[in-house]
Parts: sequence; structure tokens; C-alpha cells
Amino acid sequence: MLSYDDFTIEMATLLQNKMKEDISLNTRNKNIRTVAGADISHDVGSSRLFAGIVILSYPDMIPLSYSLAEGNSNFEYKAEYLAFREVPTLMKAWEQIPIKPDLLILDGQGITHPRRMGIASHFGLLADHPTIGCAKNMLHGEYSVLEDEKFSYSAIFKNQEKLGFALRTKTNVKPVFISPGHHISVDDSLEIMTNTIQKYRIPEPTRHAHLMVNLFRTGQRQAGFHEFNNQLPLF
Repeated sequence: MLSYDDFTIEMATLLQNKMKEDISLNTRNKNIRTVAGADISHDVGSSRLFAGIVILSYPDMIPLSYSLAEGNSNFEYKAEYLAFREVPTLMKAWEQIPIKPDLLILDGQGITHPRRMGIASHFGLLADHPTIGCAKNMLHGEYSVLEDEKFSYSAIFKNQEKLGFALRTKTNVKPVFISPGHHISVDDSLEIMTNTIQKYRIPEPTRHAHLMVNLFRTGQRQAGFHEFNNQLPLF
């Protein structure tokens, strides 16, 4: 099983610098019919991690199925190295899914990262699958001031290279930060994510994943792969 428990920060940095050379910013699949959101929950002070992936139809955002898995990590949380703590357990949830979604959206950065290796890029490279990062906070790069209205956006640049977008998902509410992970272009990432926004600040795929994984952590859902069977989740 994948584990980074024995990695030092120096080892993790070397791996990020090696992996980033293989990132593709060419969109592999433009005919997207399903997207999934991925998130992790944990008990404070514990090494236990609870991973959830919720698959939805695209662009209608109807929940179809979900996968839940539990794992452990002794890799301490540190900014810029989130993937080394969370990806192994997320990969367990991913491997349970019999038919993979066309695209996976992760709660975190893609290439808007000092070494272009946010969790969405890291996971996308390991899974060889299209991924997008949707982060709640800015990590790397600069962007111009946004308009206050919903769907306003501003490109994120670093050294004149466009890496992603700040996207306002609700009027007068702090934006989220979108960037490609792997097998998707910068501009296509924005278009896809805009189609996943409904009435909340957090886009539907990662919002559903966040809610589902917290139900799992509190014992209200069981590990494994499950279909909704036309019964929508209670959120």
C-alpha cells in the first residue's frame, strides 16, 4: 500500500520536483459526463484519516455514488506537502470505484503550488487521471481584484505564467482558487468548475465529499463503494 510515513521533507521535496516534470496541461477528455469530489476528514491529534469521493453527473450535479475508506498517516501536516499525508488514503477510496468518473476535483491546490505539485497534481499523476484542484485559500501566485458578483474571476499568475483562477462562487463572498492538476488545461479547469457551482461557496463535488466524509468519520456511513439508488443524500 502507498505510504509516505518514512519520508522527510527533503525527500518529499525531491519527489515533487521529479513528479512535476510529468504534469500534462492538455485536456484529455472534453466529453465529461461524470465528475467527482474528494475530501479528507480527521480527528484532531490523531493519525486516522477518513477519505471520501462522491461521484455526480455533469453538468446536472446529481449525486450517483460514493466511496469511503479509512487510513493512517504519520506524515505531519505541513503546508505545501498536504499530498504526502492525504493521498494514500484517498487512493484507497479511488481504487474501490469500479467505473472511474471522467474527472476528479480535490479539495486543495493543483499547479498553484511553489513546485506545481499540489494535492490535485500529485493524485492525478499517480492515478494517471484528469484532476482539478479547488482550494479555499490561496497558496501561490498573484491575481487582480475580483468584481463582487457571482462568477467573477481573475487569472492567477506567477512570473507571467497563468496557473489558475480565483473564482467568486457567491456574490460578496470570498472566492475559491481553481487550478489544473493533471490532464486538463488551465482554461478548461475554469469552465468545468463554473458548471459545478450552485448556491453555495464550495462547488458541488467537493461540498458533497466534505459532508459525506464527515458522516463517515462520525459513524453515520460505512466504508466501501455505495450507490445512491435514486435516493439523494440528506444534504
